[in-house]
Amino acid sequence: MSDRNFPLIELTRLVKRYGDKAAVDDVSLEVFSGEIFGFLGPNGAGKTTTIKMIVGLLQPTSGTVRVAGYDVFQDPLQAKFVTGYVPDEPNLYAKLTGREMLRFVGDLYGMERARVERRSEELLRLFELTQAGDDPIDSYSHGMQQKTALACALLHDPRILVLDEPTVGLDPRSARLIKDILRQIADRGAAVFLSTHILEIAERMCDRIGIINRGRLIAVGSMEELRRMEKSQTGREGSSLEDIFLSLTGGAEYAEIAEVLE
Repeated sequence: MSDRNFPLIELTRLVKRYGDKAAVDDVSLEVFSGEIFGFLGPNGAGKTTTIKMIVGLLQPTSGTVRVAGYDVFQDPLQAKFVTGYVPDEPNLYAKLTGREMLRFVGDLYGMERARVERRSEELLRLFELTQAGDDPIDSYSHGMQQKTALACALLHDPRILVLDEPTVGLDPRSARLIKDILRQIADRGAAVFLSTHILEIAERMCDRIGIINRGRLIAVGSMEELRRMEKSQTGREGSSLEDIFLSLTGGAEYAEIAEVLE
């Protein structure tokens, strides 16, 4: 579990506006060493926008982002050296082999070649890609490409790992493998920040969960803390994450309609 005195991701009054629309509106939160933090919200709620600001791909309108103590926009290189990122649609060089892709990423990070080779073999073995390591990436299945993207993000041993929908489209075996690896990474002291639409995954594997809706962070806490909040509002006990999510984001009425129609 996390050391609550050591935040590795710090968002402070983060705002991103597009004209009059606030895609992210005054979001503040911390994610700690050793923690898997799930970031949930309906489509268009601001999840990916927030993630892109955390990894430095989008400049905020106002507010600050710090990773491992570095301001993402004042110290961009230092921030990127401590962060690994897998977007929802990873961009891999399709004509490279898996090993060549890892070497290329190692060169980008200025890693020594011996370390790149050692880490590459460790990660290919971890993700069950050793036999496919010399095959071109365009011959890989979706799951193999997803695992290759995660291997690239882990190559430089980052302290922060940011993942946008990491298990979408994976078969159950690959999804379980990635979940187990993320737990191991957090247990070694990294902070894992992930978004997902699969609420069962968030409920089972995340230490804490944040829910964003219409750009605003409306709830943050462990499952027990979220259940207590739900009980204080509705009187229900033992709510699932799906119940809490629908109640907080205004989806509960649609669930009730579906039950009637059944």
